[in-house]
Amino acid sequence: MKPFLLLASRAEDTAAEDEYAAYLRYGGLASSELRRIRLEAGPLPDLDLSGYSGVIVGGSPFTSSDPSDHKSPTQHLVERELSGLLDRIVAEDFPFLGACYGVGTLGTHQGAVIDRTFGEPLGGVEIELTDAGLADPVLRGMPRRFIAFTGHKEAVSSLPSHAVLLASSEACPVQMFRIKENLYATQFHPELDVEGLVTRIDIYRHAGYFPPESAEELMAGARRFTVTEPTNILKNFVARYAG
Repeated sequence: MKPFLLLASRAEDTAAEDEYAAYLRYGGLASSELRRIRLEAGPLPDLDLSGYSGVIVGGSPFTSSDPSDHKSPTQHLVERELSGLLDRIVAEDFPFLGACYGVGTLGTHQGAVIDRTFGEPLGGVEIELTDAGLADPVLRGMPRRFIAFTGHKEAVSSLPSHAVLLASSEACPVQMFRIKENLYATQFHPELDVEGLVTRIDIYRHAGYFPPESAEELMAGARRFTVTEPTNILKNFVARYAG
């Protein structure tokens, strides 16, 4: 099959490698079947989308809705490159799955309002699928309600009329949406299981996302959840578009 493409932007090597391993594991992919490009490390090369089965955008330290003068040169470059690539992806309705940062990128590109109204602290939340979500092939076989891990400063506060809402939560009305037939974005992290979140907390304990002294409490909180369903999104996405 043609490989999938993972576009990553985590500067910390340990976090980047753990994220890549999670997409391999839960997508059921060999390393030869998932090419990774680290956007924070250099310019995006010319891409021939016909050589890929689909594009995945992983999580990111970047916050799309921050004022322009608060963004680093690297963030500005990544946003410009992703926006240009999304011009092509959306025009072709090319298979796309954006996890967490995918909301800020695909959402912004499609005219969603992205702001800090519905940010969520790090931890597990109950996600509820809409009727459209239950009928969507990328969510095939999933229960209407399940637990997933979130942690984000920004979220969609208003979707454009052409977007299809697939999932919500009590504190964040837009947890997953679809554009056209093949373009998906989730606010929660479909690649994260319990140990994945614990690892990420440990890596980022001094990165300013939370008080360093709260790391052990956050890890203990993560371990109180059973999170098994979200990773099926990766399996379903790969199964649908591998070709």
